[in-house]
Amino acid sequence: QLQLVESGGGLVQPGGSLRLSCPASGSTLDGFVVGWFRQAPGKVRERVSCISSSGGSTHYANFVKGRFAISRDNAKNMVHLQMNSLKPEDTAVYYCAATFSGFPIVHPMCVVSAFGSWGQGTQVTVSS
Repeated sequence: QLQLVESGGGLVQPGGSLRLSCPASGSTLDGFVVGWFRQAPGKVRERVSCISSSGGSTHYANFVKGRFAISRDNAKNMVHLQMNSLKPEDTAVYYCAATFSGFPIVHPMCVVSAFGSWGQGTQVTVSS
């Protein structure tokens, strides 16, 4: 059974950077679409970014375009989220999730309800 464990969260000042990692165990990530989602206190979980199983298709929420970058290393069975120019409104628990799909275009699948395997989340706090 696929297991995901996020790491890399923490406290950072506005304008700073963090790199989140999501190594998988129990199964290879080959064939899986992987996404990053976040949930702030009192708000619904929202998509941040997704990457197709091949890595050839990515999707970003408008509020992170140009600041965040998703990547995957299938050899290491891992997905990353590089977060730059962080803002206080980026403060949330960030979750890694995966769903099995070979569909080449990731955008239609980048929704919370499409993902069945979730990590436990890592806290990102952006504050001065």
